[in-house]
Amino acid sequence: MALQDTIGYLAASLTTLSFLPQALHTFRTRDVSGISLGMYSSFTLGIALWLVYGWMISAWPVVVANVVTLVLASSILVMKLRYHPRS
Repeated sequence: MALQDTIGYLAASLTTLSFLPQALHTFRTRDVSGISLGMYSSFTLGIALWLVYGWMISAWPVVVANVVTLVLASSILVMKLRYHPRS
């Protein structure tokens, strides 16, 4: 594996795994009060676009990281839409 791929996978792992505590907390508590709907909506769309971009240029560290991050971010976004109290 080339050095740049190793660095890419390491960076991808660290940034992707940073979402795991938030996702686990949200799954366990269903508390979405501190989550911004606008931010998570735009973030999730951005992750989807990064995934497409990575796929188009065959940047596999980008693809792998964004697949995992998209699953986590989408899960949090769905919970925000489902569990957010409506006024």
